[in-house]
Amino acid sequence: MANSRQQREQREARDRLQRYTARQEVNAHQNKRRLRDNIYAIAGIVVVAALAATTQIFYFTAGPGAPTPEPSASASAPSGTNVGAPDAALAESRTWTGELTLNGDIVLGIELDGVNAPQATAGWVQAASDDYYAGKTCHRLATSQGFAFLQCGSLDGTGAGDPAFSYGPIENAPADGVYPAGTIAMARTPDDAYSNGHQFFIVTDATTLGTDTAGGYTVVGVVTSGLADLIDKVTSQGIDPAQIGADGTTGAPLVPTSITSLTLR
Repeated sequence: MANSRQQREQREARDRLQRYTARQEVNAHQNKRRLRDNIYAIAGIVVVAALAATTQIFYFTAGPGAPTPEPSASASAPSGTNVGAPDAALAESRTWTGELTLNGDIVLGIELDGVNAPQATAGWVQAASDDYYAGKTCHRLATSQGFAFLQCGSLDGTGAGDPAFSYGPIENAPADGVYPAGTIAMARTPDDAYSNGHQFFIVTDATTLGTDTAGGYTVVGVVTSGLADLIDKVTSQGIDPAQIGADGTTGAPLVPTSITSLTLR
């Protein structure tokens, strides 16, 4: 009887040990699975956050929703250097005249100031020679009283800068920050005097723009004729409500607008 009882107790002890070991293995497996699931979840959150951040960065710095109220373009070169820009001597220290045609039937007579804005004028002369502007869009419009302009010339139509073309310094900026109607000025990145590029803006109503650490905006020239036609056919039609930027005051024009041609002489 004693041996039988001992054998039974030993079997029960083995059974308890086996059940305990099995429970421990199950718990260990569940813990590993929870740890793995948590790692996957965290990784997924990081990826989603990164994608969201990238989208917001692009929208708020490069697209028409740029929060900076002044005309601006994305940085394309280290500050203080010119990239792909011609020598200012190309401007020949003289006034250039020509036509900037938009949408095929809006012909703007223009004058470029090669005396007071030689570097910017040289950029336009090179652009005309290379036929850079043909087909480029006007992606940003402001229509408020005292803050009205049409911005054009972006490489990809989003307002992003051209990494192969940027220059400085700022030239011929008005001391009082007032840009009269008809002014043609160069867009740039805030606080970077060497981020001028191909993007420019045409002021359609006297506009006051504040300065930053770099100064104001290069005034390269003026519209001498056709401004009323531009206002009537494009800017007075307003901003596309589906494409208003984060600043709430600028966005793509309701009337799609692109540059047909630029001629200079």
